[in-house]
Amino acid sequence: MSSAELPAGAEPRSRGRRRLDTEHRLTHDIDVWVASASAGGAAHLVPLCFHWDGEALLVATPADSVTGRNLAATSAVRLALGHTRDVSMIEGEVETIELDALPKERADRFVAHTGFDPRVLSTPYRWYRISPRRIQAWREENEMSGRELMRDGRWLV
Repeated sequence: MSSAELPAGAEPRSRGRRRLDTEHRLTHDIDVWVASASAGGAAHLVPLCFHWDGEALLVATPADSVTGRNLAATSAVRLALGHTRDVSMIEGEVETIELDALPKERADRFVAHTGFDPRVLSTPYRWYRISPRRIQAWREENEMSGRELMRDGRWLV
């Protein structure tokens, strides 16, 4: 049964189950919502494909796009995986990496997972490596308690 099919008032998952569900999403999902802000506080939200290597998410976007400029300038991001009734929220620190500076093997894993290769485009892209600092996961109000699964880059469960 998918989260969209869950009956209202379903029993809350344990924090351990939520971590497993979040790790499954990180490993298997292809797209993530990326929320960034300019130094002046102008918010921007876009979907980007990503690859998780067990420690960090890797995304790519044009270096001169609003998202690219925001991520490079502030080194902060908020991500959302899943649906509104089954979401994992990730706050992370961003490392900006020039396209040719990422090891080929890492870039190849990104391409194999997402089907997208920014290295072959004429538009100048950059890689952005996002290290999670805080992760929360919940479905409905009955999972609001205990929704924090990671704090300061360390899993709590």
